[in-house]
Formats: sequence, C-alpha cells, structure tokens
Amino acid sequence: MVNNHFDYIIIGNGLAGFQLAIALSKDPYFKNKHIALIDKDPKLTNDKTWCYWEKGSGKWDHLITQSWQTAYFYSSKKAINLDLKPYTYKMLEAIHFYDEAKRILSKNKNITCIVEAVISVEAHTEVIVNTTETTYTATHVFDSRITPEFNDKKEAFITIAQHFKGWTIETDTPVFDTNAFTMMDYRITHNNQTTFTYVLPITPKKALIEFTYFTKELVKDDVYDTFLKRYISEILKIENYTITGVERGVIPMTTFPFNSYSTPKITKIGTAGGWVKGSTGYSFKHTEKKVEQLLVNLKANKSPSVGFFKKKYGFYDKVFLKVLLDHNTMGEWIFEQFYTKNPVQTMFKFLDEESNFKDEFKVMKSLFSLAFIKAFFKTL
Repeated sequence: MVNNHFDYIIIGNGLAGFQLAIALSKDPYFKNKHIALIDKDPKLTNDKTWCYWEKGSGKWDHLITQSWQTAYFYSSKKAINLDLKPYTYKMLEAIHFYDEAKRILSKNKNITCIVEAVISVEAHTEVIVNTTETTYTATHVFDSRITPEFNDKKEAFITIAQHFKGWTIETDTPVFDTNAFTMMDYRITHNNQTTFTYVLPITPKKALIEFTYFTKELVKDDVYDTFLKRYISEILKIENYTITGVERGVIPMTTFPFNSYSTPKITKIGTAGGWVKGSTGYSFKHTEKKVEQLLVNLKANKSPSVGFFKKKYGFYDKVFLKVLLDHNTMGEWIFEQFYTKNPVQTMFKFLDEESNFKDEFKVMKSLFSLAFIKAFFKTL
C-alpha cells in the first residue's frame, strides 16, 4: 500500500526527474524525506541519446557508449579538425541512464517510483497531485511537464525548434573512424536553412547519424529520411547498411520564460523549467548543475531555483536566436565563424556559461556582422 503523502513529489522520470531523484537519494540530508517519482512511462526503451562535454572523468562514465577528444566540422567550403582536449565529448544512450537510475532508486526505502499518468497538480496548503489512479499530496512538487501556455504564447517570444531524426546504422565492413565524431556537416543542406548532419561513430561498423534542423517550422518524417539517405550515400559513400535504430526529437530553442511558471510550492524542472540551453538545445550538463544548485537551495531553506540563471547568458542566447529566426540562411556562416575564429575550448566554456568577459568578447567579435548588430539592438 503506497503512502499517499510525500515530502517531495517529482513528476516525470526523464533526465531532470531521475537526476534530481538520484541526487536526493545520495545526500544524507534528505534521508528522512519521503519522495515519490511519478511517470506513466516505465522507461524500458532507448528513446533518445544525450551527448555532452566535460573535462576528465565524470559521474556517468561507466554508462557511456562512446567518447571522443577529436571532432570534425564541415562547412560547404571548409573542413576543420577540432582538438577538444582537455574536454571529452561523451555519448550516453538513455536506456543505460534509465536502468542505472532505477537500480539506484530501488535501494532507497524513502523513494517510491509510481507508474501512473498525472492529470493535474493543484497548490493549496499542500500540493495535490491527481493521477489516473489516485490522489497524492506533497509539501513540494518538482514538475517536468511543459506548461500549456508555451504552445499558446510562444509566438510572442523568439522561438525556433531543434528537430531531428537519427538512424543507427550498421555495415558489413569497417567504415567508421571511432577516433573522431562529426559535430556539424553542412555539405548537404535543405533549402539554405540551418540544417546539418551529426555523426557519432560507435564502432568501426556502427554509427548514429542524425539530420538536424534549427528552424521555426517542422518537416514531415520522410524529409529527414531523404537527407539521411543522401548523406550516407554521397558523403559517407556507404551503399550497403542496415538501420538498427531510429530516434526523433524536437527541442525548443526559445526565450520563453519557462522558469516564471514555478510557484512557491511547485518548481518546474528540465525543459519545463528552462534548463535547456536556449541557443544550443544541450541539456545534460546544465541539468546536472541545476540539480546541484537546487539541493544547495533546499538545504538553505531557499526557493529551489534561486541562482539558476545568469542574465548575460540569457541575453546572448536571445541575440543568437534572433539572428537564426530572422536570417536562418546564416546558420552555416555562424558556426563556421565559431569554430574557425575561436578555440573550441573557449566555445565550450561560453556554452557552459563559465566564460569570462575576455572569452565572451572573442566570441562576439567573431560573429560581428550587420545581422548581429541589428539583433543586438532589437533585443536590448
């Protein structure tokens, strides 16, 4: 029989929900807190792949599928080899993370995992969480569901989508170099939009290949297939292969104020809390940092999301997104400037929001153009 009252309820067992639950379970401060994790999905399949960079070893290294310290960038005119050291770029298949999270949480008697669909959340003296099966209450709720207002109001904000489809393919003979991955390849694009191919070689005979858009409008499923086939045939020169896995994704790249939808008793987390980097769509390491800060805030009796966001990076993201929205044909030029005029280590620090003014000035200088000047003044 499940106790229906908890100190904390986490809605959603995706990246943010599981990372938060794991962090709470490992911190002795919360050992007497009763915590529930509620999601309708038991997470039994590999529904996505997370990639991230970090220096040295990390807490998830035992789960990663592959890692690289060299990357390739291809524009239509240039080929650039990027030495990432001291950073390593790491690939983590979601199923390994889900399985590890469930293994860790199953050992903690104060954490209950509930497979039910949440219907509504209401904040009163306690927070009431209604599911398809029953009703639970909590002192505080961490909610990873995106607010419905996003779809209703996103047109009032700068919003584009990072949308993609990826195939994991396997070949009969060794064709992939596992020493380096392709971060962006603009040699095949769609209608001069910001579109590129991303290649993660897992073994000499296996790779994940994704065709990605940074655009306002989505495309039909078979459009991705057309460009994946072309890339594999024309660029990789592979004729015979088997598709062993497929993944799709749509990540909002937006200035929409997700974090403003948190309340004193309900904290939005993950994408719903604005934890995804607006200008890149990267979320894994940003989530890890937000979770660490959240626990510090809870132990200090502060609002859970205090100190999450730095205004200057929000402004940089806003300028970048404005340029991509108004001048989507410039995507290739922007990223070529990024990687030809800045060390990749500077770019990683900038995107990790760990840069100093000198780093930021270099990045801004490399993107100096009329489009960026206009976007800068429009976003002031």
